[in-house]
Amino acid sequence: MSSFWSIWISVITLGSILGCYLLLRWCLQNHTGIKEGDDMHHEFDGIVELNNQLPRWWTILFYICIVWGVIYLVLYPGLGNYKGLWNWQSSNQTIKSLEESRAAVEANKTNGVINQYDREVEFANELFAPIFDNYYKQPITELAKDPEALKIGQRLFSQNCSQCHGSDARGQRGFPNLTDDDWLYGGTPEKITETLINGRQAMMPAQLDAMGEKGIQELVAYVLSLSDRPDLNKAKVDAGQARFAICAACHGQDGKGNQLLGAPNLTDQTWLYGGTNKAITETLTYGRNGVMPSFKDTLGEKKIHLVGAYVYSLSQKN
Repeated sequence: MSSFWSIWISVITLGSILGCYLLLRWCLQNHTGIKEGDDMHHEFDGIVELNNQLPRWWTILFYICIVWGVIYLVLYPGLGNYKGLWNWQSSNQTIKSLEESRAAVEANKTNGVINQYDREVEFANELFAPIFDNYYKQPITELAKDPEALKIGQRLFSQNCSQCHGSDARGQRGFPNLTDDDWLYGGTPEKITETLINGRQAMMPAQLDAMGEKGIQELVAYVLSLSDRPDLNKAKVDAGQARFAICAACHGQDGKGNQLLGAPNLTDQTWLYGGTNKAITETLTYGRNGVMPSFKDTLGEKKIHLVGAYVYSLSQKN
């Protein structure tokens, strides 16, 4: 955090506490011009309002909250870059293994750092590491039939993958459906874990500069013809077939795709970004650069093994 933002946050935080204190003091004073305990001349439904002070219990509780807020900010981080007298941190690094977790905790103890997150990770690793170790020794094809393993994989999927692929793993525009048999890079256990570990970077280049708008429309017509679309302009289809040579390098001469490159099959009815004339035109004009992030550092290979088993099981149900 820069010095500016550190000062900005500190001023707002301390100013808010000071403002609460001053407001409380102001409310404890009589600014009405009416003696305390006298009638305020407000009446509703037979109830008369008197000029009484704030309840003492409420006032004391408010003072306690203000004092507690100041003590907290002295002991713990909350004022920009100030770390607090107890030097507490939620975490200062990513823990990738049980050994690293233990090393981080010991290093923090040596440096006088109270790091809650690292302690919690160490405890969780001690508790759950044997479970993950046991599952990691089993092949994904076997884990895909194990209900308990799939429950763990499903939870990990919900926490890390559902934001893009959906809670039901059926995907959405730009994010593949993981429950069918259509795979960009392959649906074997090895390919699924490879994708999760290393991530994927798609690269469908834009063709507008190379073909122009007319060429794009001709190529769109031919691509649509590959999936048996009716009522297409035959002249455009024939012209687009000649232009398809530039696409065949990735998608193949027959348009059935290439999983080594992540090039989709253009002859079926599965479309990642949409199979309408407009959607295909947009893809060819501007290109596509979808990214699947690597989860190697986030989950580690043992947890990825379980996520891979869960994802693999989804496509085996159909």
